[in-house]
Amino acid sequence: MASALKFLHFIFIIIIFFVKYSDAKVPGIYTGSPWQSAHATFYGGADASGTMGGACGYGNLYSQGYGVNTAALSTALFNNGLSCGACFEISCDASQDGRWCNPGRPSILVTATNFCPPNYALPNDNGGWCNPPRPHFDLAMPMFLKIAQYRAGIVGVNFRRVPCRKQGGIRFTMNGFQYFNLVLITNVAGAGDIMRVSIKGSQTPWMPMSRNWGQNWQSNTVLVGQALSFRVTASDHRTITSINVAPSNWQFGKTFVGRNFRV
Repeated sequence: MASALKFLHFIFIIIIFFVKYSDAKVPGIYTGSPWQSAHATFYGGADASGTMGGACGYGNLYSQGYGVNTAALSTALFNNGLSCGACFEISCDASQDGRWCNPGRPSILVTATNFCPPNYALPNDNGGWCNPPRPHFDLAMPMFLKIAQYRAGIVGVNFRRVPCRKQGGIRFTMNGFQYFNLVLITNVAGAGDIMRVSIKGSQTPWMPMSRNWGQNWQSNTVLVGQALSFRVTASDHRTITSINVAPSNWQFGKTFVGRNFRV
């Protein structure tokens, strides 16, 4: 009897260990959202060079892997930056004004990388396209041209949240200095957007990080000389943990790759 209890205790410890530290795939898959209506415009030029940077903090969208498949979101969708990294499928809505939609009603997949600010000097239906409460996408120009004609300027669209499909793991880029760690988190699969992040040094417990802006998360704890682990919770409340992603000799300005959500 005693040996059986010891065995069950051993199995329980193993289960707890794997739940907390395992590199096994995270259970559950982000399923997206129903179709909704909105409008879309474009910006950034034919090569999308004007879309670089942006309110999500991703910087060079080409080197970060987002390319031209990006959009700036209106206030109603941006959620004060918490929607950064979310992925959307968008198609031109022929029922609103079919003359501008491209034949076959193709759809595009984009990642939210920027904010489309409101223009309260103009009415919502005549220039103030990103004014609340309008859901609106300001697309990188190459993406807009995949679904509609240039001359349209603005078109009605249908959109839905979809799982983000990314190559490789979540990327953690370390910025700041000794007493200020600013971590840019990119290439997040699944829901794509992040609601909570924790960091752990090899000599510290898990500590919550605060969102500074976009997808830049900060910690004011001195972590230089310690291996770093990260725990990321997406908007669908799934959490993934990457243990010792950065070695103890990590340096500011470097990027480290952890685990990613299953899609």
